[in-house]
Amino acid sequence: MTEDERYMATALSLAELGRGQTAPNPLVGAVIVRNGEIVGQGAHLKAGGPHAEVHALRMAGSLAEGATAYVTLEPCSHFGRTPPCADALVAAKVSRVVVAALDPNPAVQGEGVRRLRAAGIEVVSGVLQQEARAQNEAYLTWRALNRPFVVWKCAATLDGYVATANGDSRYVTSPEARESVHELRRQHPAIAVGVGTVLADNPQLTVRLRGRAMAAAQPLRVVFDSQLRTPCGAALFEQPGQVRLYATAATASSDASEFAVRKAQLEAQGAVVRLVEAGADGRVSLTAALQDLAQDGFTSVLVEAGPRVAGALLGAKLVDKVVYYIAPKLLGSGLPAVAGRPVDRMAEALQLKRMTVSQVGPDLRVEGYLAQADDIAERGGGSGVYRPD
Repeated sequence: MTEDERYMATALSLAELGRGQTAPNPLVGAVIVRNGEIVGQGAHLKAGGPHAEVHALRMAGSLAEGATAYVTLEPCSHFGRTPPCADALVAAKVSRVVVAALDPNPAVQGEGVRRLRAAGIEVVSGVLQQEARAQNEAYLTWRALNRPFVVWKCAATLDGYVATANGDSRYVTSPEARESVHELRRQHPAIAVGVGTVLADNPQLTVRLRGRAMAAAQPLRVVFDSQLRTPCGAALFEQPGQVRLYATAATASSDASEFAVRKAQLEAQGAVVRLVEAGADGRVSLTAALQDLAQDGFTSVLVEAGPRVAGALLGAKLVDKVVYYIAPKLLGSGLPAVAGRPVDRMAEALQLKRMTVSQVGPDLRVEGYLAQADDIAERGGGSGVYRPD
């Protein structure tokens, strides 16, 4: 590993401190090095807060002059909720900037690097670029595809069932695996289920980690609910954080008076009801709902839905990553993990790539990426959507 790679690896580690807190902004870490010593370091910890470069420069103070700055993503060059970081690096008189990956944000897209070079600063880019892009897989997907990065999480028995034949699913996996899921929830700005899951399980869909107080900022809880069947007394409404229900405009038009009453009742519980187009099956178009979430700056969504929604997302190639918990249990029959996506040949099966397998308590956790997400490391452009930093 070269010296530049070593310091960039440190910057990437710092960027992880903002995991689950920066959306719609990317994860960014920065390190200031002078005469072989780190004199400043920082991370972007929260959307709207100081960027990583600002934290690092403040720590370095006058020692930043003539130093090398390592930044995991191209320094911003525009005014959003914070001033341009490229200008801050110029003002600090650093002599060299090492960048891992360029920023596909239409307001940046190489302008940060150009501004640094115009000021006479040496710029090196592409150091640990693949690692930096993988770290920001959600942000890059959001920018490139105008939808959130979609992670489907499932917990099933060894023979592939998520519940017994009569619907009992508490609990498929161990306490250790469920704790792992809460950590996974913490990393995403939104959690989504179908109304069937709400009716069957009455989930809270909040982050609850043992030994920690409930997080002040909870993920948005999303329900795909074409006909607004979510009960007003659902546990979703008893928890901190926001709830958003997606229904179809067609349903609203076909039975306007009853729909209006249901909508008013749910909104009185604190829900936000959004109407989107219907898909071919007459239910909420998942593509339209995801695009709506993207427009509001939700860069990733953790889907904990049942078999039908899971099958619809997989069939539409809207799932980027799978996190699958396998419990060492056998049911023999029950509710399958995926429904509604029949295939006739094994060659038509969706194949996971870049897999990792780990043990969580007595359960196995399998993670992998689907084909449409296999080029995440190469995503660096696309008009996408824009939200100010």
